[in-house]
Amino acid sequence: MWFKNLKIYRFTSDFKFDEAQLQNQLESMSFKTCSSQEIQSMGWVSPIPKSENLFHQANNAFMFSLKREQKLLPASVINEELALKVGELEAESGSPIPKKAQKDLKEEITMRLLPRAFSKFSVVQGYVSIDQQIVVVDASSDTNAEVFLACLRKCIGSLPVVPLAKTPQQEVLTSWLMQDAPDDFEILDEAEFQSSADDGGIIRCKKQDLDAEEVLGHIQAGKLVHKLAVSFQERLSCIIAEDLSIKRLKFTDLVMEENQDIDKDNLAAKLDADFVLFTSEVKGLVNALKDAFALSEDD
Repeated sequence: MWFKNLKIYRFTSDFKFDEAQLQNQLESMSFKTCSSQEIQSMGWVSPIPKSENLFHQANNAFMFSLKREQKLLPASVINEELALKVGELEAESGSPIPKKAQKDLKEEITMRLLPRAFSKFSVVQGYVSIDQQIVVVDASSDTNAEVFLACLRKCIGSLPVVPLAKTPQQEVLTSWLMQDAPDDFEILDEAEFQSSADDGGIIRCKKQDLDAEEVLGHIQAGKLVHKLAVSFQERLSCIIAEDLSIKRLKFTDLVMEENQDIDKDNLAAKLDADFVLFTSEVKGLVNALKDAFALSEDD
């Protein structure tokens, strides 16, 4: 429920769900475990434990959970089996096995080993805020976020979104260090500097006074800030990257204590309240980012 990373996207045109159809649309791609001959399976599961609904709605925000099963079948195991089989066939025939035949053998070995492979399960969560017209995905990589978006788009037919910032914002982040951060933000003790040259180096600073002369010297040498640790309104801390993705998001006790009076045995009520609180906090952060980076619909 409390995301650790935020990949933020904004709609390019007004969007809303057909709520009467949403459950059926998601059920068309509900999660099913891999068959004996499948290497991967992906689909929607309920964001709320013991619920049959494949989405959770609160405060005009819709939460989704995309589950993935991947069979762990190392290439080294397949290649070892293939080498043994090719060796046997070449010894019998006295001639090299053609590349096409080896490819067919590799596919046969893969299909034979799949039922014995272990499974790795993962879940990517995200939500759509209708009020704010954004999609937020808990993913540390663009790949996982884009898979989530693609699956949701496949089910509902359309999802016209672009990243919150369509151009890198390292110059603005750099100005925060050289001048002042916006009022709601406080710079912490971690940053990553990168040269604008293609072959330029990367400097990472942790637990450092970023106002120190030796740190600012990296900027004077031509490097720009690509990641910056900040706190926001004393309610959360995070790393802001140059694409305005958020990493290592952590909420302060001031936030986490707000729902402590809810009975922990009432799991559904607790999750619902946490979702409302979480999306409210993210809303404030996203609005502040839009203002701080002067993002318009054309950016």
